[in-house]
Amino acid sequence: MNNKKFSRMNSIRRGNASYNTTKGCIVLEGGAFRGLYSEAVLDVLMEKDINFECVVGVSAGALNGVNYVAGQIGRSARINLKNRYNKEYIGMKAILKSHSLINLDFLFGNNRYIEPLNKRHFYKSEQRFVAVVTNCLTGKTEYFEKGKDREIMKAVKASATMPYISPPVEIGGIPYYDGGCSCKIAYKWAIDEGYDKIIVVKTRDDNFRKEVKDKVSHIPDIVYRKYPEFAKSLAESDINYNRQCDEIQTLREKGRLFVISPSQEVTVDRVERNVEKLGELYELGLKDIKNALPMLMKYLDS
Repeated sequence: MNNKKFSRMNSIRRGNASYNTTKGCIVLEGGAFRGLYSEAVLDVLMEKDINFECVVGVSAGALNGVNYVAGQIGRSARINLKNRYNKEYIGMKAILKSHSLINLDFLFGNNRYIEPLNKRHFYKSEQRFVAVVTNCLTGKTEYFEKGKDREIMKAVKASATMPYISPPVEIGGIPYYDGGCSCKIAYKWAIDEGYDKIIVVKTRDDNFRKEVKDKVSHIPDIVYRKYPEFAKSLAESDINYNRQCDEIQTLREKGRLFVISPSQEVTVDRVERNVEKLGELYELGLKDIKNALPMLMKYLDS
């Protein structure tokens, strides 16, 4: 294992959250290693004893949400900033073990590289936790919830399983992929569930939009010809993401949502190799949530 890690690991928060809950639902965008931004946001929230009563996450957002509900401050960041060059996590050994570039089992199993997940806190916590996935057969978004769905951790793995580079995850005989293939930011779910206070944590700056090509790509149809409805959702995902970003901005301006997003352009790739850039993204998240806290508290109290 290459033990290269972020040079300022001492900036990573440590500690354990309480079981206290705060009214509201926090919605976590994915983005693979761009999730380090939201990891910082969640760490500071836990430090401030702001543990939202509902957590809904897509892809890396679901992974980060698990650690938030488990109350483990800094665990997500330490895993990624210490193990980016661990080939059992990402690389050739990961491919051999899991047939995927990123070995998600590394995060859930017992190994000497990471601190164990506090499953007792996760399941004992009264916080709702929801992982967003995409059904390969229907192409539709589905939501798995802690306490209602027995295979919640498998759903988290499915939520973070990226298409093209990984096989789907089967739950109850149904293949699932990354929730972001059909819904990248699950704010509408939070609205439909009746939450008055909704906090959206994005991993891209507010001005970012996906580049949508004039020509329709047929790659999803070719790769996923067994799953035509999934291929359709995948092909439309960028357009839908841009629409979601526009809607989020409108709802934010109306005061319906509170949005925490990077204060500068994010240049980190989904599988970014530069661990210093990853660490700097975490530190940006620390700075942004500290600046946002006064307005967040005002929003929650209104």
